[in-house]
Amino acid sequence: MKRENKSKKRRQYDAEFKSNILKMNEDGPSVSSLAESFGINENLIYRWKSAIRVSSSQTDSSVAEENKRLRSELAEMRQERDILRGAAPKKALGIFSRHP
Repeated sequence: MKRENKSKKRRQYDAEFKSNILKMNEDGPSVSSLAESFGINENLIYRWKSAIRVSSSQTDSSVAEENKRLRSELAEMRQERDILRGAAPKKALGIFSRHP
């Protein structure tokens, strides 16, 4: 018996299709029923879910870093404001003479 070398072409799914499937899964139907309905492998849906989780966690970490930086900047600005409100002209002069 001769084996035929037919290369199977992988199907490509656009981002809208993936997000619709994941949204449907959140609303109720199980992964297995969605996979059966749309003729795709269950593992593929699980991979899409995992990829979304990873990308959102990376976004969360970058937001946390930005939040930390902004809090630090805010604390510094408050300190400068408090010094400028008080009667400490030498400290004010020191603040304004700093180089960024």
